[in-house]
Order: sequence, then C-alpha cells, then structure tokens
Amino acid sequence: MSGERPLYERTNGQMFADAAAAVARGDDLDDSLAELLGLAAEFLGASIGATYIIDQDRDEIELAVTYGVDARIVEEASSIKAASQSNDPLADATRSRHPLEVGDAGRVGILQGAATALLMPMVVRRDDTELALGVMALGFAGPLPAHDNLVGVEPLADLAAVAVERALTLSVGSERAEWFDRLAHTDPLTGLANRRTLDRMLDLEVARAGRQGVPLCIALFEIDRLAEIQKIAGNAAGDDALRRVAQILAESVRLVDTIARFAGAQFILVAPGSDGLTVVERLVRGISALPPIDGNAISVSAGVSIFPMDGRTPEELLEVAERAMHAARLAGGDRVATQPAPKDA
Repeated sequence: MSGERPLYERTNGQMFADAAAAVARGDDLDDSLAELLGLAAEFLGASIGATYIIDQDRDEIELAVTYGVDARIVEEASSIKAASQSNDPLADATRSRHPLEVGDAGRVGILQGAATALLMPMVVRRDDTELALGVMALGFAGPLPAHDNLVGVEPLADLAAVAVERALTLSVGSERAEWFDRLAHTDPLTGLANRRTLDRMLDLEVARAGRQGVPLCIALFEIDRLAEIQKIAGNAAGDDALRRVAQILAESVRLVDTIARFAGAQFILVAPGSDGLTVVERLVRGISALPPIDGNAISVSAGVSIFPMDGRTPEELLEVAERAMHAARLAGGDRVATQPAPKDA
C-alpha cells in the first residue's frame, strides 16, 4: 500500500470538513493540531507523525503533538534549539516554507522507525510576507505517496497554521487584557495595590470582620521627611524611597493581609485577626533598617485603628488611623501610635 492512497470510510469532502471544524470549533490548540495531524496521516497513509510549533522568541521549534510515536522518542526529540542555524530537516522546512520530502526518515529524530518522510511547513501570510509558524512531519513505512496526494495534504498544514495563529492572537489579547487589568489595580511606581483596589478590599474585610465578630487592624504608614529627601537628593531618590518601603511592606506581610499605596508618601495595611499590631511593629522596624539613601535615613510613622473598637465602617477606621499616624509623626516618627490624637490636635 505504500505510495498509494489509503482506504478510509470518509470522503475527501468529509475529511476536510472535519479538518475545518477542528480549527473553527477547537477550544484547545493541542486538540486541534492532534485532529489535523491524524487526518493528514489518514489521508496519506502515514504510520507516524508529529507537529512542531516555532517559538520565535527563543529561536526553538517545540514539539506540540504526535501520532503513533513512542514515548521514549518523544522525550529525545521534544525540541530543536537555535532553529535558525540548525541543519535539522524540520528547521530546513520552516526556513524554506516549502514542503520537504526526505528519503531517509532517520534524519528526522521524531520519525525514527519510518523509511521516508514528508515535512509540511505551516505557513501564514502577514502583510504580504509568508511566515512559518510550525511544521507537520509525517513518516511512512515505505516510499512516499504519489506527488498528487502530497499536494492534497497541504490544506491540512494550512489549517494547522491558522489554528496556531489564532491561538497566538488570543494569547496576546489575553496578556494585553491582563496587563490592562493589572494596570488598573496596581500603583505603577511601587507595584502595590492602588487606592481603587484598596477601597474594595477594605469594604470586604470590614464586612467579613463584622459577620465573623473578629478584630481587624487598619494601619496607615507615612514615610518620614520624604519631602526633605526629595529636596536634598532629588525626586529620583524620593521614588527610590517609596519603592524600598513598598518592597519591605510587600515582603513582610502575611498572606491574609492587604497592602496598598494609599496616597503620596502613604501606605496602608489591612490585617485581619488579632495579630495586626504585631505585624505593624515588625514592618516599622524593618523599614528603619533600610540603608540610607544619599545619607538620608528611611523610616515611617504608623497609625493604627482596630475594628470594632475604633470604628465599624471603613471611613471611621481610616479617620482614626490617620489621626494616630499624625500623632506618631508629631512624636518624631519611626514609631507606631495606637491611640488617636484628639481631633483638634
């Protein structure tokens, strides 16, 4: 049967309809590629096969799916590194963007055991330029099929290219959406949650503390003498101080805590449970141990309020914490104040 069209139940029309459906309705790239590879093997009577995808960023051709390939061989031929310089037939096919007939399939690592091979580059056109996104490799036990049959399988490789391009487009779109979402919820200078995210989390934590009848600690931190540091050492030094303090805050809090940039030189901690004050004191000590910036020591003034003793709403708790922070600053900074100053202080 080598070199002849195989016998199968599906007509050509049914086969290519199935191939189109695998791309149009496939939610998973590997599933779509596996379906297309299996159809190509069926169409030509291949005994084994594999589909590789090009990773342009790392200059690698990576194995995606296989057909009838032994697991041991899969491990040995999972990728081709430095693809732009490689002499591997798979790399040759992707660079040429034309089908490559291989008389000795042993040269194609993934097709060990086959006698001959057909390598079909998966090509798309972008801005009048042909771009190879991968390669479909088919191995045969005997001679290659008739040339007319080889031409007939090209649409399956084209559909595989479309599937890969769609997956890449969706991936870029998802990454971009994730980036915008992260941008909308984080402070660009420090990487901490921003005020918008903080307001939502504070509402949730206060509501949960009320339902469960447990304490909740709110702490406001303000970098001491930041304006003086900026005046002496410049705005870049001030930004450096903000980033260093943010790093200490982010690395030292518990998983249950929320840390955010509140405003200007201020940060906020939302700490559920009864250990919030201990966390705040540890943070203040950690910040005071930071190396000076251009000879200027880094420290913070911290003010604490506790739910429900100091308030039962986010607004009440923030007001108390802010007055306490003001008291800590008036006392010289680099400390924690737990008792709010009088409102007219």
